[in-house]
Amino acid sequence: MPINPSDFTLVVHPGTSPEPVTGAIMTPIFQTSTFVQQAPGVHKGYDYSRADNPTREKLEHAFALLEKSRFGLSFASGLAAEQAIIQILEPGSTILVCEDVYGGTGRLFRRLFAKYGFDFRFVDMRNLDEIKSNINKNKTSMIWVETPTNPTLRIVDIKGVAAIAKENNALLVVDNTFSSPLFQAPLALGADIVVHSTTKYIGGHSDIIGGAVMLNSQELYEKLKFVQFAGGATPAPIECFLLLRSIMTLGVRMERHEKNAIKVAEFLEGHKNVRSVYFPGLKNHPQHDLAKSQMTGFSGMVSFDLKGDYSHVLAFLEKLKVFTLAESLGGVESLVNHPEKMTHASVPEDLRRKLGINSNLLRLSVGIESEEDLIADLDRALS
Repeated sequence: MPINPSDFTLVVHPGTSPEPVTGAIMTPIFQTSTFVQQAPGVHKGYDYSRADNPTREKLEHAFALLEKSRFGLSFASGLAAEQAIIQILEPGSTILVCEDVYGGTGRLFRRLFAKYGFDFRFVDMRNLDEIKSNINKNKTSMIWVETPTNPTLRIVDIKGVAAIAKENNALLVVDNTFSSPLFQAPLALGADIVVHSTTKYIGGHSDIIGGAVMLNSQELYEKLKFVQFAGGATPAPIECFLLLRSIMTLGVRMERHEKNAIKVAEFLEGHKNVRSVYFPGLKNHPQHDLAKSQMTGFSGMVSFDLKGDYSHVLAFLEKLKVFTLAESLGGVESLVNHPEKMTHASVPEDLRRKLGINSNLLRLSVGIESEEDLIADLDRALS
C-alpha cells in the first residue's frame, strides 16, 4: 500500500529549521553537559543537558510530527521509554499486556517491575472478550498493546481495545515499532501513548540505540517529562543528531522495506520447505482485513516456520549470504533472527510453545537490497 505522499515531505522536513547563528541547514550537535547562566536560575532556556538540550529538543519535535501528536519525548533506549511509561503508574496497578509482546518488554515487566507490586496480566489481545474478562475496573490502569506483534505478527484491533480502555478508565499504550509512524497511527485510532524503539525503523541503520514516546495529553506529558528528567535515561546529542538524519530517509526506506517484504513473503509462501509464513500483507493471514483497516502499509517484517528439525534451521542459516544472523531489526540491511534462542529466550517456555515460538520459527527483517538478491539468497539456503 502506498505511503501518504505528504509524509515523504514531512520526514525530509521534520520540523527543523536552519541554525540561526551560522545558517547551518542541519541541526548542530550541541555536545555539552551544561550551559552558562547569566544569574542563578537565569539562562537561555537550557541549564543542564539531562533536563533539555537543543539537539534533543529538535528531535522530540520531529517525533511529535511523525506521530502527528502534540508531544514527543526521547529516551536512551526503547526499554527506557517503556520503563518511564510504567513509572507514571501507582504501585499496585494492574496492567494488561498482549501475551506475545517483545521478549525484552516481557522481561522488564516480569522480572523488574513485578517486584514493585505491579500486576502484569498477559492475555491474547486478538480476542477482545479476553481483555474484557481480565479487566479489573478498580485496579487496571493500563492496557499495553503491540501490533503487529513480535515475532508472530499478530494484529490487535486498536480501535476495539481503545473502546474497552476508555470504558474502564485505563490508559492504552501501543508499541508502534514494527509499523513505524508511516504505516500506522495509533493515536488516531484511540491510543493514549505511542512508544517506539527508535533503534529500529526510525533509526534504520543499525548504529543507534534509542526510544521515543509520543502523546497528546499535557498531563501525561508532564509526568513522563519528569520521569525523563529525574530518571535520566536520555540520549546523547550525537544520537539525537543521527536520528534526525535518519528520519529524513524514513519514507523511501519504509516504501522499499514493504515492497521487498511482500515479494519475500510470497516467495516463502510457495516454497516446499516452508511450513507457514506470518506476514499481514498476505491475503491468507487470518487478520489481513483488520491489518488493512488500521495500517497503511505492512512494513518489512516476515516470520516463517521451516520444515524439518533444528539441524535444518542451522543448515539454512549457515548458507545465507545476504541475510545476516543478528538481533534487532529495521535496518537497511536484511537480518535473520531465531526468536527462541535470541530475542525471545527470556519468555517462559510454556508461553513460547503456546505462541508458536519454536525451534523452527525464523524472523526476517527484510532490508532495502535488491529483491532478486534477497529471494535468490533464501532460495539457495532453503534448497
